[in-house]
Formats: sequence, C-alpha cells, structure tokens
Amino acid sequence: MRVIGQDGSQIGVITLAEALTMARNQGVDLVEIAATATPPVCRLVDFGKFRYEQAKKDKESKKHQHANKVKEIQLSATIDPHDLGVKLTHAVDFLCDDMKVKIALRFRGREMAHTEFGFQVVNKFIQDLTPYGHPDNETKLVGRSINVMVSPLPRNKRAKNPRADADGNLPDTPSDNHKPAKAPAPQASAKSAPVAKPTESAFANNPFASLDIKPSEESSAEGAPA
Repeated sequence: MRVIGQDGSQIGVITLAEALTMARNQGVDLVEIAATATPPVCRLVDFGKFRYEQAKKDKESKKHQHANKVKEIQLSATIDPHDLGVKLTHAVDFLCDDMKVKIALRFRGREMAHTEFGFQVVNKFIQDLTPYGHPDNETKLVGRSINVMVSPLPRNKRAKNPRADADGNLPDTPSDNHKPAKAPAPQASAKSAPVAKPTESAFANNPFASLDIKPSEESSAEGAPA
C-alpha cells in the first residue's frame, strides 16, 4: 500500500505490517483514504483529528450548496414600479442567501415592436442588484424573452441585506405577542342609540299587559291612506 505521512509527505509503497509498525511508533492511526486506488492509499493520522477535519470540510461545503439553487424572477416590459420594487426585494433576499437568480422577461403580442423597453427594465433591475450579485452574461434577446442569470457576490464583498437585523435574520411574521392592538369599536351616541321596546318576553310579569292602549284619532288620521 501507498502510505502518506502526518505532514502530507509521500512515504512510499510498503507492506501493511510495516505501515502498522510505523503508526504504532508515531502514536497515530493508519487510515485508508483511497481504497479503490492501485495500490490502496493510507495515511498516518490521528483518527479523532481526521474526523474533525472531515466534519469541518463537510460543513463548509454545505454552506455553498445554496449557490446551486436557482430562483426565477419574472418581469414584464410594462411592469408597475411598485411590483418591480417587490420583485427587487425578493431578488436581494435570494442573493443574500447564496442563491442564484434567473431574471426572465417575456414580450407579449405587440410588445415585440418595442423591445428596448424590456431591455431598460432588465438593465435597471441588474443595476439595482449590483451590490449583491453580478450577471453571468450579457442581456440578450432569445426568441421572445430576455433571460439573465445573476450570481451572488462573495460574502466579504456583498452588501448587507437592508431588511436583515444585526444577526442577519430577516423579519418574520409578527407573533401573537406582538400583534397590533385593534382599534376600539366606535360607540354609538346616546341620541342615535336605538331604544329597545318592551316585549312580552322581556318581563316575567308584564305590567302593561292589562292596559288597553288605543291609537288616538290624530295618529289614526295620519296613518290612514289618502
């Protein structure tokens, strides 16, 4: 087998017994790192330290996995400025989360007669993303669409997300403890408040039940049809 020393130097091709003896003398382990090679490759290393270094490398590689994710932002040549601002905010969030952003603008119908407006929208969008990412290629018209891929800048060169707090966390939906207080319902004034009429079900013993109340002649005359 081929043996590599603790400092990364090539010891050479030796037998398994010689490699084990060398590991015992140095107080380290003999770890196989390339079993499919010819001959197999082993390394003299502290196994605990070796596992720690491997875990650290795996953790670092996972941090860059977001760069493989692509989020698409769809624009239009006649997009509203408010909608454009919302999509710009989403693109900044994606780039600050180490994701790539695909900008897609498709022309519809007679918009193909004025493609310069679409290029203006896309170029302005890319210009606003300059502190957070850079385009992988130039803006070109392919068919009826303009497609541009924007990659995030390195963390040390990228501007901070304006929506993030000091720890880099984005604001979430307000919790139940921080919900805005509801405005009290407007109370009806004493003049406009309707007066409840006494009904038979309102009292157990209605004191007005025995009275024979007849409408007056004036009220009868007013209520009679003309």
